[in-house]
Amino acid sequence: MTMRRHDKEIVSREEIDAVIREADVCRLGLAFNNEPYVVPISFGYDGAAIYIHTAPKGRKIEFFAANTRVCFELEAHVEIRADAEKACDWTFTFESVVGHGSITELTGEDDKIDGLNHIMRHYSGREWAFASKDLATTRVWRIEIESVTGKRSAKKSPGS
Repeated sequence: MTMRRHDKEIVSREEIDAVIREADVCRLGLAFNNEPYVVPISFGYDGAAIYIHTAPKGRKIEFFAANTRVCFELEAHVEIRADAEKACDWTFTFESVVGHGSITELTGEDDKIDGLNHIMRHYSGREWAFASKDLATTRVWRIEIESVTGKRSAKKSPGS
């Protein structure tokens, strides 16, 4: 996929990874029977895949079963840039990442613990222990990243 505004494109994978690591929320795009569905989720990241968790049943799981192809979006450093004189000069700065991949469920206890710890490290900076009863009622998923693009909208300088 080609980005129209090449001047805003983030081409460095290291910079794209930094945006992902600094994001708080991942928005997951799904499709089933020509119906789109976008949902915000907590996530973890290991440089090649995104990890998420779900309840045992739900709408996301119905979509996963029908179509394992997913799209995801994350952003960081979002700031509204207001203009006191002209409404059309309002804008915001941001860094964003959009990617595509395939989602698979992690079913082994060790794999589930690893996936959950990717999520927990993202938010808490450390690993956690998980009780078997909690693992039994939690589904853990891995999104293998197949493609990713980044975009940056820099701050406007005064008078521009």
